[in-house]
Amino acid sequence: MRYVLITAARNEEALIEHTLRSVTAQTVLPARWVIVDDGSTDDTATVIGRYAERFAWIELVARPPRQERSFAGKADAVNTAFERLQSTAFDIVGNLDGDVSFAPDYMAFVLAQFSADPRLGVAGTPFTENGGYDSARDSFEGQNYVAGPFQLFRADCFRDIGGYVPNAAGGVDWMAVMTARMRGWTVRAFPQKRFHHHRSMGTAQRGAVAALFSYGEKDYYLGGSPVWQMFRVAYRVTKPPHLIGGLALFTGYVWAAMRRIPRPVSHELMAFHRQDQMQKLRAIVRRLLRRQTVDPFAVDAKGAGHQ
Repeated sequence: MRYVLITAARNEEALIEHTLRSVTAQTVLPARWVIVDDGSTDDTATVIGRYAERFAWIELVARPPRQERSFAGKADAVNTAFERLQSTAFDIVGNLDGDVSFAPDYMAFVLAQFSADPRLGVAGTPFTENGGYDSARDSFEGQNYVAGPFQLFRADCFRDIGGYVPNAAGGVDWMAVMTARMRGWTVRAFPQKRFHHHRSMGTAQRGAVAALFSYGEKDYYLGGSPVWQMFRVAYRVTKPPHLIGGLALFTGYVWAAMRRIPRPVSHELMAFHRQDQMQKLRAIVRRLLRRQTVDPFAVDAKGAGHQ
């Protein structure tokens, strides 16, 4: 299978070489890789340029500087890059951030999963972060979700969902994955591999507590259930920075609800999302009542988990 990659990078001078080294070391190389320097004010473009000179399949696209980081800007950059790839034949398109790294056989592994399942629309793996974080263990997104820093789409699926829908507040990668699921595509994170995210999620221009407050806001405007949110806050208190982190997550959700922040998701997608959350919550409660271990990665609508 032929694949192409898209990266929207902004002020990633310190980290993007991890990504560049990982991609250029793959056992199966991409047909093309379009990297959009999304208005960086550091030397991100210079670092990318060095690799573009060595590898003809890397294309650097420069956008003018802008004052603030914008998730809508990222979506626009990704969709612009996707249009530039239309002259290239490909089966899979991957969107990866400029702050990740992964093993040389990573792409060969994920491509094999697409080959094995024609309904697989979005694929990836769990990820790790500095400090021992592992999304398979420390997040309840589970196996039916692929995290935003590195998402691989079947080209037909990406076209079917309309690409990334710009939203200045964020959640563009989440909306892409959930829309694919709602439209009947299989979405799967495969636990046999990991990629490493070199910057904690949501902390590009803020600290960890501020990022959790922002996540609480996002949980509201993406249509998350208040019942699930209380469960998420209680779980978050058990993780550093413990109480202050849980309070930040809770306050962000409540503050967004009080301000009635406009939701960028359709009523159909919000209903699908809440149904999914409630199915997971019921599965978790059943296992706890049976005094069984809960596996955050494996808990799904069927209540899968460790015996």
